[in-house]
Amino acid sequence: MSSILSATRAFESWMRSKIDVVERDIRLKHRLMAEGAFPCLRATFYRWVPLWREACADLAGTPELLAVGDLHVENFGTWRDRDGRLVWGVNDFDEAFRMPYTIDLVRLATSALLARREEALSIDPEPACAAILDGYRSTLEEGGRAFVLEEHFPTLRVLAYAEERDPQRFWSKLSKNGAARAPRRVASLLRRALPGDCEPPRMITRVAGMGSLGHPRYVALASSHGSLIAREAKAAIGSAYAWAIGKPATRLFCDVIARHAVRAPDPFTSITEGWLLRRIGPHCSRIELADFPMRRDERRILRAMGRETANVHLGSGSTVLAVRRDLSKRGSKWLLRAATTMADVMIDEWKNWRRAH
Repeated sequence: MSSILSATRAFESWMRSKIDVVERDIRLKHRLMAEGAFPCLRATFYRWVPLWREACADLAGTPELLAVGDLHVENFGTWRDRDGRLVWGVNDFDEAFRMPYTIDLVRLATSALLARREEALSIDPEPACAAILDGYRSTLEEGGRAFVLEEHFPTLRVLAYAEERDPQRFWSKLSKNGAARAPRRVASLLRRALPGDCEPPRMITRVAGMGSLGHPRYVALASSHGSLIAREAKAAIGSAYAWAIGKPATRLFCDVIARHAVRAPDPFTSITEGWLLRRIGPHCSRIELADFPMRRDERRILRAMGRETANVHLGSGSTVLAVRRDLSKRGSKWLLRAATTMADVMIDEWKNWRRAH
């Protein structure tokens, strides 16, 4: 198997064949990867795939469905549905593809273990994995339920309205971003996504995420009725899972998986001409671990993440029966064993990257 260095070079070369890569963001990603095993995990789904298929070979043959792929504890956030209600769930489907269902569960659990190692979470590995698995299993059996936060889910509502997501802070930070010269077609798409009565928008840059660092991002920032609004366009490419297993990544599944999942969708999210368009705002964004309030029920949060993973997988319809059958044979500790294995693997990968970087 190739090293993380050669795999990264090969993957980024493939990226450059697909999009006009933002090289300064690639350099930033490389620096962030060296800071810890958790950011290294987030940035290297292309590397995770072959490592997981080798280290967890018994799971690589499990039933396949349309999965998130790049799932981790910071790939959850909030948005507003068409009725203006606040909704919580998976925030990013860039790597969606048909994969073994277990890949999402193992990657999510592994990220929790690595976050604990870096003191971003405090829950022990065994209850963390048990909470994820319990949430996933129970939701598959129940048929799913969207996380609409208006009257329910107080633990998640506390996350959504944490101090770090204060609107003034969000808009102040975004407004400081530098001006961008968006391609004419992208600028047109962004303007069309804004309400017709807003002031002419200002095009700015935005640096966000980890795995998607290097993808061009443009934001249209405008004022409507005296307050700021924003729409973002991010260049989309095929899933790194397809690249890693040698399949053509000719189709984007991020809109398909979101449309079929059990959720109250964001009406402003779409894929148009190879660009992911969405609304961004203080409560229409990812929730980072640093945004978590000091007092939180981590077991309940991880259980909700397991439930939301099931909500997404339920979009694959008839395949879910095979998943439930497979789960019934696996007992209660398989996820802990797999996540512990993959956490050790990713720590070694991070150390190799840090040493070379």
